[in-house]
Amino acid sequence: MRNRIFTAGAGAAAIAAAIALAGPAQAAEGDAQLSVLHGVPGLTVDVWVNGERTLDDFTPGTLAGPLALPAGAYELAITASDAADASAAVIGPVSVTLAANGNYTAVANLDAGGNPTANLYTNDVSQIAAGKGKLTVRHAAAAPAVDVLAGGTAVISNLANPNEQTLTLDPGTIPAAVAAAGTTTPVIGPADVTVAEGTHTIVYAWGSLANNNLQLAVQTIEGLHSSPGSVPGALDGSANASAAPAEPAALALGFGAAVLALLFAGLGAARVIGAARAQR
Repeated sequence: MRNRIFTAGAGAAAIAAAIALAGPAQAAEGDAQLSVLHGVPGLTVDVWVNGERTLDDFTPGTLAGPLALPAGAYELAITASDAADASAAVIGPVSVTLAANGNYTAVANLDAGGNPTANLYTNDVSQIAAGKGKLTVRHAAAAPAVDVLAGGTAVISNLANPNEQTLTLDPGTIPAAVAAAGTTTPVIGPADVTVAEGTHTIVYAWGSLANNNLQLAVQTIEGLHSSPGSVPGALDGSANASAAPAEPAALALGFGAAVLALLFAGLGAARVIGAARAQR
């Protein structure tokens, strides 16, 4: 299911502000789980929730969370790094709604054209069949469509930003690489990616091909075993044939060139994937 949420340059960093409200408290029944990945090279921001600075100098490559947040709306604003307060917000305030029991990753990344964008992905936390693990690949980089290679063979083809695709695999280690669609020459990797039984491993390709700073980020969601328990096996590269790349819906939020210059010297925009809702 795809629903529009919001757009704005570095919007995913704004979602990240809600993390600071949760503190170390344990999750209550119905809480949503939120992780945040900052995947915009060269962009550092401050994030505010209800007028309070909750993330200071949030930097690229950082994966925050997951932390529990009560379901509901959060009023968020984003400013240039080290702003005195939120009164001169360049984005927002924005009302972001997280659904009860939802599991999300908000990603600040570049779209295919190199513009900063925000994607909110809904993470699959359903039980995984005994002896299996899941691997999801998310294209969050300024790059054309790609193929994902395992041992030199394409296991995911023509994956475009900001789509994702999920494979169900036997546990093992995959020598994974990312190549331009229809080719086998890696633009990222190869790098070993571990798929564990009962675990959903999520790999993000982020950065910019043109700027030669493409990178991988890895997130794991554990404890998704089904009954019976662990049945180890060798990696066979099998995939869920019904899995298809997810396609996002987007709602543009306009802002001027002066705002772009203030925040990130020429970077900007946003998108959303998933089952959560939010509106300005």
